[in-house]
Amino acid sequence: MSLADRPGSWPVLSNTDLHRDDWVVALRRDRIHPPGEPDHAFDRLVVEHPGAAIVLALDAEENACLLRQYRHASAGTFVELPAGLCDVAGEDPVETARRELREEAGLDAASWRHLLTTVPSAGITSERQHLYLAREVTPAEDVDFTPAHEEARMEVHWAPLAELYESVLAGRVSEGPLAVAVLAYVALRDRGEL
Repeated sequence: MSLADRPGSWPVLSNTDLHRDDWVVALRRDRIHPPGEPDHAFDRLVVEHPGAAIVLALDAEENACLLRQYRHASAGTFVELPAGLCDVAGEDPVETARRELREEAGLDAASWRHLLTTVPSAGITSERQHLYLAREVTPAEDVDFTPAHEEARMEVHWAPLAELYESVLAGRVSEGPLAVAVLAYVALRDRGEL
């Protein structure tokens, strides 16, 4: 058996929108069944999500660009990485990452590397998270972005990657994409692949 995910969908008999508007996500109910077993149909809820691009931006001294942002659904202010929705049709996720680093942190980067893509909760959402490493960062010029809502109170700061790594392992920093990006970076770096 190959240790790899396999794409594919079971037959869908019907789907019903439970919530859909012009915001980020939609919720639908699908009636599905195992292949060849239409008499064993059951319902599954699906949170439709366009996906996200997340950026671990490091300077020459391995300091990471971090954000602090309030997140209502999780009732807290979290340490996060610059990130944003893949909500521009046809846009490569690395371009989303570039735009979000510029808008949220006011930075450009000359070097980009895809770290990995994850599915944060395969049982409930269609979201895919594309994680990137950005290096050779410089202040961006002419940033045309006006933050609103929670982003208007977002704080940008820098921390040594070693401290961030320890904070992830100790559970002081718990936001999922940040933890995955930091752990992936450290693993790849320690294997000599970065």
